[in-house]
Amino acid sequence: MSSIPQDLLYTADHEYVKKTADASVVLVGITDYAQGELGDIVYLEMPAAGKKFGEHDVFGTVEAVKAVSELFSPLAGEIVEVNPKLEGEPALVNTDPYGDGWMIKMKIDPAALGGLMDAAAYKKHLGE
Repeated sequence: MSSIPQDLLYTADHEYVKKTADASVVLVGITDYAQGELGDIVYLEMPAAGKKFGEHDVFGTVEAVKAVSELFSPLAGEIVEVNPKLEGEPALVNTDPYGDGWMIKMKIDPAALGGLMDAAAYKKHLGE
């Protein structure tokens, strides 16, 4: 059974959105379920700060021992920061997906958060 924190929002593509103290900035990463399905992550291709993405645009890729997967932007917005720890330690996504394994920080329109799933809906989506 995957870890599904109650305070996060989720997409059907297994990305999560974590609110920050600034309502227009969120952290984005992949869920515990997604990292478990991928297996050991060995490389991440991340966008540069300042790049803009539309909702569901591909913002990067995850390379794992089992497969390479695309990462989809959960919301439209601009990248304000890429997690610097992941360049040297991509496995943080496996060991701490909701903590040190976050991937990008995005500036978004807070009104768009309503289109994401809460923890209960995501759990149902997974069939758990």
